[in-house]
Amino acid sequence: MANASQQFIPIKQIREGIMIMNNQSMIGILLVSSINFALKSEEEQGAIIYNFQNFLNSLDFSCQIIVNSRKVNITGYIDKIKELEANQKNELLKMQTANYRQFIEELVAGGSVMNKSFYVVVPYYPLLELTNPGQGANKAKPTQASLTEEYFQKGKYQLLQRMEYIALGLNRCGLKSQALDSEAIIEMLWSLHHPHQSELGYYPELPPEIIT
Repeated sequence: MANASQQFIPIKQIREGIMIMNNQSMIGILLVSSINFALKSEEEQGAIIYNFQNFLNSLDFSCQIIVNSRKVNITGYIDKIKELEANQKNELLKMQTANYRQFIEELVAGGSVMNKSFYVVVPYYPLLELTNPGQGANKAKPTQASLTEEYFQKGKYQLLQRMEYIALGLNRCGLKSQALDSEAIIEMLWSLHHPHQSELGYYPELPPEIIT
């Protein structure tokens, strides 16, 4: 009998905007904005690099930066422009709408339209770090303790503190960030494993019981 696919997924539960992994670690995810670095002056670029360097050097825990590039299907957008063009009564506005539609169609014909999303993945190991204070996850001794409600709540507090610290550090670099809630995390994970469907703008309906 074939093994269930869930056995190969390292995520045990998604709860209160936190991924609980099979190893009972906890993970939070920040969605981060972008800036056009090339358009900044030399002084501004230097300041951004300096602040980002200080931010990285100030971290005493690990985190992961993920850049996700995805094709964007704008067929629906073009259809809406065509509809506006057809219903436009003002001839000048009708012509401008047609020119804009042609510009978008030529832009798409020249290559795929890509959308980039930036994430910071923040881990916390409550069963290691809370039972071995001051040691950190890398030096802490392994434990067989279970992730009880008490450990979860304490771990959640520490994880949110880390995420807030990262958000403040990124803000000094001119970057805005927002913590993903449970539903946003599920949709992000689904889109990563179903790129074609997400390109078409399709997302599955999520049962309420899996969003906590």
